[in-house]
Amino acid sequence: MKLADNKATLSFSNGAPSVELPVYQGNIGPDVIDIRKLYGQSGMFTYDPGFLSTAACQSAITYIDGDKGELLYRGYPIEQLAKNCNFLETCYLLLYGELPNESQKADFENRVTQHTMVNEQMQFFLRGFRRDAHPMAVLTGLVGGMSAFYHDSTDINNPEHREIAAIRLIAKMPTLVAMAYKYGIGAPYMYPKNDLSYAGNFMRMMFGNPCEEYKVNPVVEKALDRIFILHADHEQNASTSTVRLCGSSGTNPFAAISAGVACLWGPAHGGANEACLNMLEHIQANGGIAKVGEFMEQVKDKNSGVKLMGFGHRVYKNYDPRAKLMQETCNEILAELGLEKDPLFALAKQLEKIALEDDYFVQRKLYPNVDFYSGIVQRAIGIPVKLFTGIFALARTVGWIAQLNEQMADPEYKIGRPRQLFTGSVARDVKPLNQR
Repeated sequence: MKLADNKATLSFSNGAPSVELPVYQGNIGPDVIDIRKLYGQSGMFTYDPGFLSTAACQSAITYIDGDKGELLYRGYPIEQLAKNCNFLETCYLLLYGELPNESQKADFENRVTQHTMVNEQMQFFLRGFRRDAHPMAVLTGLVGGMSAFYHDSTDINNPEHREIAAIRLIAKMPTLVAMAYKYGIGAPYMYPKNDLSYAGNFMRMMFGNPCEEYKVNPVVEKALDRIFILHADHEQNASTSTVRLCGSSGTNPFAAISAGVACLWGPAHGGANEACLNMLEHIQANGGIAKVGEFMEQVKDKNSGVKLMGFGHRVYKNYDPRAKLMQETCNEILAELGLEKDPLFALAKQLEKIALEDDYFVQRKLYPNVDFYSGIVQRAIGIPVKLFTGIFALARTVGWIAQLNEQMADPEYKIGRPRQLFTGSVARDVKPLNQR
C-alpha cells in the first residue's frame, strides 16, 4: 500500500480530541482511510452494515469500476480475456498474476487434467443424499468432504498445500457438479476424459452416457468456457468475503471453499440466474409474451411487490461488461440450436427489448446483467435451472482460491472479527424462577 501525502482528520462535536487517520492510495480506485487504530484512539467503532464503505483487505486480483462498467482481472479487461483466452489461461492469470506462455499453459492444463478424477468413495458419500436434494446442498457437502480424502493439502498456512488444493479444486469441481446432476436424475456417472478441453470434458460428464460416444458441440463448448471466464472472480463480493473470513481462522482450503459454495447459494448472489429463469417461466405460465408489457408495468409499481430479476446490478451503475459478452454468446447459442423462436426465449428477448428502450428502466440503468443472459444460455444448452448456481460455483472456485491464497500470504492478515453496535439489554440480574 502507498501512503498518501494527506491525512484524514476526524473531529467530534462533544469536544473530544480530534483523531488523525492515515490515507492509503491504490493503483486505481478510491483511496482508503486507515481506521485500524480508531478504537484505541477514540474508544469508538465505525458502523457500516453490509460493509458498503469498508475495505477489509488489500488485493491485486480483480478491480471493478461500477460507474464505468469496467471489470479487470489482474489489469486485463474482461472483454479481451473472454475473446482471446480460454478458462484455464484465465485461471492461471488469477492464481499467478500473469498470463501463461505456451509452455506454462501446456503444463498448467496438464496438471489440471491429471487431477479431474475424484476418490471413488465420493460416490458413496453422494448416496447419503436424497435424489431430489438441491445440487448446491450436495456440492456444499462434497466440497467440504474433500478434506477427508486429501490429507496432504489441508494446511492452509502451507503454500505448497494451498497450491495442491488449488489444482485439485479447479480440476475436480466439474466432476463433482456433473456427479451431483447425474445422481439427481439416476443416471450413471461419467469418468473424465483427458483428451477433451475443460468445458468439453464437463459437457461430456453432464450429457454423455456409457452406451455411446459423446460428440462435443464446439459452439456450446465455447459458450460454456466463456461463462466460466465471466464468473471466475468478482472482487470482494459476499461469497469471496465468506471464503476469506472462513480461511482467516486457519481452516483447511476445502472447508473455506465449501463456505463460499454455501454463500453463493443465496438467490441474491449466485442464485440470481436461477431466480431469473424462474421469473421467465412464471410469466410464460401466466400468458407468455402477450403479458410481458403487463408484467413490466407491475414492476414499475412499487406497491405490486413484483421484482424484475436479471436486470441491474448492485455494483455496476452502468452496463455490466460481462452482459455484453454474454449477450453475444446467447445469440450464437440460440442460433446454433435453432431456438430463436422458442416461446420462453422469445419472451426473454421481449423483456430485454423493453428494458433497453423504456425510459423507466433506461433512466434507472436497469440493463440486463450477466445472470439474465447466462441463465438463458444454460437452459438452451440443457442444464437444469437448479444446477445454474452449481455452474457458477464451478467457475468461481478459482477466484475464491486466488483470493484465499492472497490473504494467507499477506503479512497484515488477521482472523476476521467484525464489531457491532449493541442495542440489547444492559447488564441485569437473574431473578429466581418464582419471582419472574
